[in-house]
Amino acid sequence: MHTFNRREKKMEKEHLLKEFERSDESKWRTEKELEGKEENRRKDLIENAVNQTLASTAHLANLLPTGTVLAFQILCPIFSNSGHCDPVNVLMTQVLLVLCALSCFFVSFTDSFRGSDGKLHYGLATRKGLWTFNSMNDEIIPDAGKYQIRFLDFVHAFLSVLVFGAIALLDDNVVRCLYPAPKHETQEVLDVLPVGIGVFCSLLFVVFPTTRHGIGYPVASHHH
Repeated sequence: MHTFNRREKKMEKEHLLKEFERSDESKWRTEKELEGKEENRRKDLIENAVNQTLASTAHLANLLPTGTVLAFQILCPIFSNSGHCDPVNVLMTQVLLVLCALSCFFVSFTDSFRGSDGKLHYGLATRKGLWTFNSMNDEIIPDAGKYQIRFLDFVHAFLSVLVFGAIALLDDNVVRCLYPAPKHETQEVLDVLPVGIGVFCSLLFVVFPTTRHGIGYPVASHHH
């Protein structure tokens, strides 16, 4: 009788232990499911924001010199080996990014005008006016004073570099090359940073519009 009672108690304990383990496992699964749903929701929010920003960034790309953007799009897959980088590819990709960023910065100080010959001429903004690349006589530059370098040019140059940085971070080849195995925190920064840059630069470009039509930028028909 005592043996039977001990067995019954043992079976009850085993049953309770199994129920407890099932409860723990169910609780763990529930927590994991909630974490998974939260993670998916966060990813969806970031993806939606990125998708919205991609359209904005595509628009922002129009604010960059066409030649620089085109060169980056053509050379990046080659230099980065489509994201599968060895140390040489990493160095080449970094050099490409620096050169493109410098190009965006420099071109922000260029402008254009139509000379008395009816042709379009480009030059570099200086404190005295526009210094033309083909050494034309300054007398044929209409309203030379309005082409003088301004503080706003430095603002646009800085914003152009930021915009290019955002475009580069949205390029899978660049990210896979420079950050082949990013940590969770780094991945979050890579997901969110281009969005923030896009919003920030969009706002400032609207608040501080440029009137220059430099190298690689579309020239308005009324621009003289």
